[in-house]
Amino acid sequence: VQLQASGGGSVQAGDSLRLSCAASGSTGAMAWFRQAPGEERDFVAAFRWSGSNVFYADSVKGRFTISGNSAKNTVYLQMNSLKPDDTALYYCAGAISRPIISALGLRRSYTFWGQGTEVTVSS
Repeated sequence: VQLQASGGGSVQAGDSLRLSCAASGSTGAMAWFRQAPGEERDFVAAFRWSGSNVFYADSVKGRFTISGNSAKNTVYLQMNSLKPDDTALYYCAGAISRPIISALGLRRSYTFWGQGTEVTVSS
């Protein structure tokens, strides 16, 4: 399965962006991770197709919303009230099977990775 991420850009603090990730095949769940320069790749949000379960990192709760379109094998990440700390390369990930909810935030739950899309938020 190949993942194609898009939608990144440069915005001001408080602005919004929507990222998209299209998968070439079926997955059990899809997620977004992000990596700032010199930092680890951190979990942002996940969407599990069965039951449309969603899971967020504490740092983005209330600001980011993940959703999915099963007909298009595509997930979206609506990012509102962006902060400079949100600046990072955002990676889309896909799981072969359906991870349990407690595992949705773990990198090892995901097999497929997209190329990343850059988000820059200036103050």
